[in-house]
Amino acid sequence: MANGTIKRIVADRGFGFIATPDGTEYFFHRSSVEDFDVLRGDEAVTFEVENSPKGPRANQVRLASAPVQG
Repeated sequence: MANGTIKRIVADRGFGFIATPDGTEYFFHRSSVEDFDVLRGDEAVTFEVENSPKGPRANQVRLASAPVQG
């Protein structure tokens, strides 16, 4: 799992970007977030990095304080 912070949300289009501590940014789509509608920006998150046709992107995005379900 990677750690980062929500950098920007484009709520009306259903996507956003996560910044990691090393400065890397990852795109994410609302379908990869359990609670997309509660995101406002600057939240700490954990996520998996997956390859996509347009490059690496975040998947399985969760608020860092959210309990892991399994």
